[in-house]
Amino acid sequence: MTRYKAIISYDGYDFSGFQRQPQARTVQEELERTLQRLNSGKEVVVHGAGRTDSGVHAYGQVIHFDLPGSRDVEKLRFALDTQSPEDIDVVAIEQVADEFHCRYAKHQKTYEFLVDIGRPKNPMMRRYATHFPYELELEQMQKAISTLVGTHDFTGFTASGTAVEDKVRTITEARVELDSKQNLLIFTFTGNGFLYKQVRNMVGTLLKIGNNRMPVEQVERILQEKNRQLAGPTAAPNGLYLKEIQYEE
Repeated sequence: MTRYKAIISYDGYDFSGFQRQPQARTVQEELERTLQRLNSGKEVVVHGAGRTDSGVHAYGQVIHFDLPGSRDVEKLRFALDTQSPEDIDVVAIEQVADEFHCRYAKHQKTYEFLVDIGRPKNPMMRRYATHFPYELELEQMQKAISTLVGTHDFTGFTASGTAVEDKVRTITEARVELDSKQNLLIFTFTGNGFLYKQVRNMVGTLLKIGNNRMPVEQVERILQEKNRQLAGPTAAPNGLYLKEIQYEE
């Protein structure tokens, strides 16, 4: 068997997330169905680097899978890309070592979150950006978001019910910028891992701070007290994108 690593992108609107689940359309299931056709009807298991939620998009999700024999990677990429549904795109494929695992190999993830601040909202972006029609102070959010950089226990930004015990993660980049031409706020977070709904909870909190319904110091308090009740609401999934995954050599 030969192991292949692929970078894929997808429009998450019509998916119930990446991971296979009963009676729901998922990215993993669609890819496995296509690979099974390419593998003479024999089952192929797809592993993903991250489990994006229902409605969440990806520019640079990474997967791996095994196929018998060695194949031309561009022909394989073209076949998988053209035979998969139109809301999945296969960007690149390469052959990797047998021990490579896209989830467990050391890597950093970058997420992007788009907020449509236009009034009225842009109807073309309704599936791809979360609308926030209220006044916002960008400088307040920029001060608050810088507090997230570093190694912290992110319990206060985690959705309840998560089974993960160790909630310490390291964020190396956290910033928010304004695209005034498109009336978009662009949040960017890079780190060695993110907890369930962590990015959406951080964005929900930062929007409340920008709207002066929470002080700038609220982020530091949430990190210190590890209390989800102190954070803002969970931002809607349609603005979230898994932008890039970078692996250590």
